[in-house]
Amino acid sequence: MSPRRIATRIEQLNESATLAIDATAKSMLARGVDLVSFAAGEPDFATPSFIVEAAVEAARDPRNHHYTPAAGLAELREVIAKRTEQLSGLFVDPNQVVVTNGGKHAVYSAMMTLLDDGDEVLIPAPYWVTYPEVVRLAGGVPVAVPTDLSTAFKVTPELLERYCTPRTKMLIHVSPSNPTGAVYSDEESAALAEFADRRGLYVVSDEIYQQLTYGMESAPAIGSFASQELTQRLILVNGVAKTFAMTGWRVGWVIAPGDIAKGVVKLQSQLCSNVSNVSQRAAVAALAADADATSYMREAFARRRESIVSLLAAIDGIDVMWPQGAFYVFPSVQGVLERQFEGSPIGSSYRLAELLLQHAKVAVIPGEAFDAPGYLRLSYALSDEGIVDGIGRIADFVTRL
Repeated sequence: MSPRRIATRIEQLNESATLAIDATAKSMLARGVDLVSFAAGEPDFATPSFIVEAAVEAARDPRNHHYTPAAGLAELREVIAKRTEQLSGLFVDPNQVVVTNGGKHAVYSAMMTLLDDGDEVLIPAPYWVTYPEVVRLAGGVPVAVPTDLSTAFKVTPELLERYCTPRTKMLIHVSPSNPTGAVYSDEESAALAEFADRRGLYVVSDEIYQQLTYGMESAPAIGSFASQELTQRLILVNGVAKTFAMTGWRVGWVIAPGDIAKGVVKLQSQLCSNVSNVSQRAAVAALAADADATSYMREAFARRRESIVSLLAAIDGIDVMWPQGAFYVFPSVQGVLERQFEGSPIGSSYRLAELLLQHAKVAVIPGEAFDAPGYLRLSYALSDEGIVDGIGRIADFVTRL
């Protein structure tokens, strides 16, 4: 019998740095610490009332007190298919849709269904912290493809080619990006689709921030440029969390070719059965609503984006790109890291994040969490006043170095 109490695959799993730092920030706030947190990757709005009312009605309906199909409620799968066709340019049969417990579960299910031991997955970096961890859990090998501020945090087919091997099976594509806010244009998306098609790669396209964009209705979808052959290797993951301020409701989905969708259903039937019926009914109401129902959130994020980028750009030693989507900025702090604090060089963005938390009472996520040392991720999903206060604290701390 193995002496291990905890399985090796779990021992080797890294905890989500974003959730860990956000938990620390919330704990400090609960203790009364005067803290400004840019750590949370979730809208600061309440879920719209019409969605909450749909959930209340659903909770009263005995139909929702029992198991439902593992793939999700038929009504929800239908509205997801229709909405995906509108936004991503793909005809989707409802049978291709599998409802999951949030977007993270959707990514997990896709990886577990598609990857065998040793399969390599191209992941443009900086990347959301969960991607490489889930690839490893599925037996795959994450292959980071580095980008930086000079390339607007985007990959090209030429760059991806350098990281391809005979074991490469998949490309993870995310636009808009967490943590950078980068959005691929039509031309860039088409080039990546052609590359994946030519290489015979599967593509998992994470579209969770698709409708949170600036200067455009939604981000161009790689599926709009996919050949018929590529659509048979294209998997979309999405959810209601970001667009509708429903992070706590835990409703996401996988959209995949029929055989892959059946594999995801098989996994889910053994893993968690179905997603909460009340949450699914709430998601139906959200997705069936007119886009104007949540326009106030986009307007607020656009205003906050203007504020946070302008304030950060005014700090000596910080270089920042205008994000085109999501609600994050990802500034370079290389010019700050060479400075000293109490006689010692700061040296790393991880150390800078620690110092900001301890001495400025500001929570940010260090770039190391996203495989991008030298940067910080700041969410602007907080109040306008909080942004001004928090960036002011960062400016004061940096000025004193």
